Amino acid sequence: MATVDKFQLLMDGDLSVTGRLVDASNATLYATLHLASETLTCIYKPIAGERPLWDFPDGNLAHREYAAYLVSEAFEFNLVPMTVLRDGPYGFGMVQEWISIDEEIELAEFFLTDNPLLRSMALFDAVINNTDRKIGHLLPMKNGQLYGCDHGVTFHVEDKLRTVLWQWSGMPLTTYEQELLQNGRRVLEQELDLTAYLTVEEISALHMRIGRLIESGSMPTPSTEWPAVPWPAF
Repeated sequence: MATVDKFQLLMDGDLSVTGRLVDASNATLYATLHLASETLTCIYKPIAGERPLWDFPDGNLAHREYAAYLVSEAFEFNLVPMTVLRDGPYGFGMVQEWISIDEEIELAEFFLTDNPLLRSMALFDAVINNTDRKIGHLLPMKNGQLYGCDHGVTFHVEDKLRTVLWQWSGMPLTTYEQELLQNGRRVLEQELDLTAYLTVEEISALHMRIGRLIESGSMPTPSTEWPAVPWPAF
């Protein structure tokens, strides 16, 4: 029997909800996927369980979460767990691979470090205009890999970057980071179609942010016009 890969499991697996993350403001369900003899733990966020947001009147959280995954992959940040859009027991929504973090890492200390993957996360957040990068949204693994979760409030047309990762504020972009942005912009312009998930205005703003980062050649700095750190920070 052919091995079932992770993408197949996420897209086609029988999804069984086994719990709920009670701290989440929207329906965030802990679930298990079964296909053939393979299983995978995941997070399932049905669109029907989303609460309307006054400052994000267009689209939905699930589509923005999926768009964040696509951008992460296209730019080769590789910072978002594998994510798909599909139907489930409570309707259509986002399904994302569950990441088991390294419990020995103290997140309250980790987020302040000069870890290069955290810096990549900070740059990724600037690209997608993440308004809610909390400490608890960082998912470090035992193998050294870092992922981030909860990207539903991203891609706003106005600059709304709010994050706990400001330790590189104003620092020059490295040659590698510049190349990452240049290559990502090329993929975005030529290959990646986000029109099914974001508005035309949101996509235009995404292009503008990338161009501004390349032109400035530096990491973003906190705004003086709105809170630069989400509340609560964790």
